[in-house]
Amino acid sequence: MKNLGYLLNRIFSMNFKGVFDVANKVHQKTGKSKTLILFDIVWCGLRHMAGYVDYLIFEMHDLNEEQRKTVMTRGRNNAYARALNDASYYYLFDSKKDFNQTFNKYVKRDWITLTEATYKEFEAFLNNKDIFFAKPNNGICGRGIEKIKVKDHDDPRALWYSLQDKNLTLLEEAIPQHPQMNALHPTSINTVRLVTILIGDKVHIPASYLRIGNNRIVDNFNSGGMVVPIDVKNGMIHHKAIDKAGNHYEFHPSTNTSIPGFQVPHWDECLNLVKEAAKVVPQVRLIGWDVGISTRGPLLVEANQYPGHDIYQLPVHTPDKIGMLPTFQAIIKVK
Repeated sequence: MKNLGYLLNRIFSMNFKGVFDVANKVHQKTGKSKTLILFDIVWCGLRHMAGYVDYLIFEMHDLNEEQRKTVMTRGRNNAYARALNDASYYYLFDSKKDFNQTFNKYVKRDWITLTEATYKEFEAFLNNKDIFFAKPNNGICGRGIEKIKVKDHDDPRALWYSLQDKNLTLLEEAIPQHPQMNALHPTSINTVRLVTILIGDKVHIPASYLRIGNNRIVDNFNSGGMVVPIDVKNGMIHHKAIDKAGNHYEFHPSTNTSIPGFQVPHWDECLNLVKEAAKVVPQVRLIGWDVGISTRGPLLVEANQYPGHDIYQLPVHTPDKIGMLPTFQAIIKVK
């Protein structure tokens, strides 16, 4: 009876409009019966902890049950995060101010928060800066970030009040991006996503991806950017990139730079950076780090205690149809 109640709760908590929209998209793509697709979406949700978006982007309609068992779905990803991370430390990652303070050694750039800075400190921050970025302290997915050109604001005090009115309280120096990363897309910082798992005193890196902007100031996969896996052994890219709409990119549409064959600069330094940072808050053992590569070397942009699973095992990157779950299980020793 308890299991029946759990199943009914899972079913009735679903977003039925989203489920039907996904069923319709899969039907149009495959010609399969909508009814059968709907039942399969529900089955994947109950059996594999997969959301309907997982079903769509991981093309679970095209996977058999053994392949589905290898997919790192939202539910499985979140279960690992809950098991490995102490929620009382989440504020260090949710708050950009607290994150920058905790990991200041690795942030490696000038920043202030308007909730604590005086107006004189704000004026000092503006000195010798042409551009800076203003962010909401608890923003996600790159939303709400503004790129501020100092010369466009004759009255610093008016800017000071304007940023506070818009709740853009975390101000950061613009990162001078490495020339090779600029060659991919110069109007955003193209970040390396490195996932770390701390087991004992050893840091493991089960996944590494490059997130690339596409005519926006952010590179986030959920905000119009594209993503491609990086070979963790050497920093090379072997695949095409993909955006959330499913478009594939062998060459960047803005710069015509080839994505397969791209070598991420300072790769060993990137790995060493996150391996060291992963030990700063040992109570949070599963972290997704966003690393920018500046002209001065790698630095931390931000990190997440719930690493986004939606960039894992995308079909264009997994021709063998085997997902990321076995990689995580091998590290965490799950049987």
